[in-house]
Amino acid sequence: MTFKCWCGVAGGKPLRTVDVARESGYSVQQVRDLERLGVLPPAARSANGYRCYTPAHVRALRAYRGLAGAVGPVEARQLLARVRTQTLAEAAAAISEVHVRLARERDEALRAREALRAIQAGAGAGGSEREGDAMTITELAGALGVRPSTLRFWEQEGLIAPERVTSLRARRYGLAAVRAARVVAALRSSGYGIPAVREIMGSLDRLDGLEETGRVLGRRLDRIAARTVALLRAGADLAAVCGS
Repeated sequence: MTFKCWCGVAGGKPLRTVDVARESGYSVQQVRDLERLGVLPPAARSANGYRCYTPAHVRALRAYRGLAGAVGPVEARQLLARVRTQTLAEAAAAISEVHVRLARERDEALRAREALRAIQAGAGAGGSEREGDAMTITELAGALGVRPSTLRFWEQEGLIAPERVTSLRARRYGLAAVRAARVVAALRSSGYGIPAVREIMGSLDRLDGLEETGRVLGRRLDRIAARTVALLRAGADLAAVCGS
């Protein structure tokens, strides 16, 4: 389909809203909404008020689709709006941080699954725990990427049960508590509320509870993989946005 070059775009004809929608897979209204929300740079306007887009707008929408699949729509909008104003080095670093975060989430989920298998096998019980396996609250919070106050809250809610040592009653997390905390962290990251996590953790002494928790962690790993693939698919378009 041909149409008049309203905006005088050098090297090619401008794209109408319907053209951008067709190329990006969004509806016409979604294209307008995403421009209003800052996902797209403002489109030029022709003399009669029509929007005039370029292939850069299509790339930005494709980049947004992949980024939204990786981090969610709200953060994707904020990130794209930010990288358009940053230097190439800054924008590349911002996108790299998303890759790093997904890799960290995957590692945490894998550790939680290993912890669950150890719980299932009864490993770490009795005298098999070594002194070096224990963690302070600061060490465990750092390992899980949460605040110490979060661990205290989980304790109050009956999700984990640390030991207490010294006259100051400083918390000491033995191997069993560390494993439980890893499972709790993975469940919370999967979107489970405190009551649901409490129920799941209370079921770990049953075979069906262990199996269901294993399925939960498996689904989390699958979702992280899907988010990673979405980010990889958006790679070329994100690079174009960062380099524009």
